[in-house]
Amino acid sequence: MTIAARGRDSILVLIAILAVWQAINLVGGDNLMTSPLATVQHAIDMMGQARFWPHLRETITAYLAALAIAVLGGVGFGVLLGAHRLTGDVAEPIFVALYSIPKVTLYPVILLAFGLGIQAKIAFGALHGIIPIVIFSLNAVRQINRTWLRTARTMSLTPLQTVRHVIIPATVPEIFSGLRVGAALTLLGTMLGELFASQRGLGFLLMTAIDLHDVKTIMAIALLITLFSVAMNTVMLTLDRRLHARF
Repeated sequence: MTIAARGRDSILVLIAILAVWQAINLVGGDNLMTSPLATVQHAIDMMGQARFWPHLRETITAYLAALAIAVLGGVGFGVLLGAHRLTGDVAEPIFVALYSIPKVTLYPVILLAFGLGIQAKIAFGALHGIIPIVIFSLNAVRQINRTWLRTARTMSLTPLQTVRHVIIPATVPEIFSGLRVGAALTLLGTMLGELFASQRGLGFLLMTAIDLHDVKTIMAIALLITLFSVAMNTVMLTLDRRLHARF
């Protein structure tokens, strides 16, 4: 599919979403869902208030810290497990089982360990993101064609040359696919952490708005989170496609 075709399809999807959104507003009224225009206007008004920015900073800081932990820990641990076939065979079903467990059931444990501060949000976000990254990284290393490694040894490549010319090209595309999944789940975990037990952040503002049945604020915060998520995923998807095309 060409870039122009993808762009056209994206615009059509956006128009369809806005049309459905507006229709729900017309049928249910503002008590159910505010209109797209009213939501955008309220989001702009919120961003014009000084008290909004500390909450946004808190969420972004927690998310970036959780993502860094998930990426570094997930890739490092996954590569180490994948490098040893027996260890990888034992570890993979364990991580798949952990991936299927609803992480929200572990949140009380995280609260006991880290309290109500930003550390709990970081831990919960990292917990969501690290497992898929480990699984993708583990499989990426395990699926390297052993013939390529034998060929590298036959050609007397140094370990550094083997990593650069064989291992990285063979593993980067799949590892990056895992990073895409992990980044999205890390954001989900961070937001869930703010919803359940937090006194700052967008999730805290969202939960406060829910308690007050402030539909405008609920919709505005949901819109901001969605826009951030879409922008992040678009960047990751573009890089993913380039890596797959290159390697």
